[in-house]
Amino acid sequence: MALSFDDKILGEKVNNYCSSSEDEADEEDTGVSDPEDDVKKAIKGPTFIPEPELQEYQGYSTNTGPKGVINDWREFKRLENEKRETQEKEKLALMKKLSMTCRSHLDDEKEKQKDEQFLQELEELDDEFIKEYRMKRLEEMRKALQSVPKFGEVVALKSNSFVDAIDKEPPQVTVIIHLYEDKEAACELMNKCLACLAQDYPSVKFCNIKASETQVSHTFAKMGVPALLVYKGGEMIGNFVKLTEELGKDFISSDVENFLFDFGLLPSNDIINQAIKDSNTGELRSKLKEDEDSGSEFELD
Repeated sequence: MALSFDDKILGEKVNNYCSSSEDEADEEDTGVSDPEDDVKKAIKGPTFIPEPELQEYQGYSTNTGPKGVINDWREFKRLENEKRETQEKEKLALMKKLSMTCRSHLDDEKEKQKDEQFLQELEELDDEFIKEYRMKRLEEMRKALQSVPKFGEVVALKSNSFVDAIDKEPPQVTVIIHLYEDKEAACELMNKCLACLAQDYPSVKFCNIKASETQVSHTFAKMGVPALLVYKGGEMIGNFVKLTEELGKDFISSDVENFLFDFGLLPSNDIINQAIKDSNTGELRSKLKEDEDSGSEFELD
């Protein structure tokens, strides 16, 4: 039966009218709920989220749908890339450290090898320099010896030739003059010794003159002979009288040679022997062993 307008206003009930309160009472009595009501209760309306919370949201989602899976995959790849980059940086740092250590050790080895090579080259250079310097000096001495007059014998002087025998020789020539007297055994022996030395030292001018012709005193002529006067460059560099007190009465040429050599009045035999130039090769060479014995030694019978 349809309700009139007045009934609706007055709230009159009609047949088959069901009140919501009655239904609730019935439900409470029976304990059975309506499925549609359960669905309505489960579905919630939109919830208000404040703006700060929205800004703090990083996009993580527990959604297992396609979009959630894609987001999770992207996040996994991002973390994987970050981890890989970190590992690469650590690996590069380790490699750099190891390479610096290895390079330092290799540099030390290279420096050590360079030092050894430099010392070896320096030693070879020193040997070569010494050899070259020696050859140069020998060449200079050879030329000097070639420019010096050669004598090879004892020159007998007189009173009028005494001064010229000293002053007219080149400054590099050593002049050794023997003052002697006749019938003096030591003087005769000295003349023989100087004759041998003149052959061994051809660049030295050996002379002799009677003491009485040099205007010395009669006492000196008798007591001071044999005497040796040595000049170089016009200046006297040696004056030795009564040599029997130094050499004894029975002396030989080597005794006189050693005596003069000790005072630096004779050139070294090494210089004379070494300053020989090969006529074929032009190289400087030393005397042969068989040439070294000059045979200047002699014994007085």
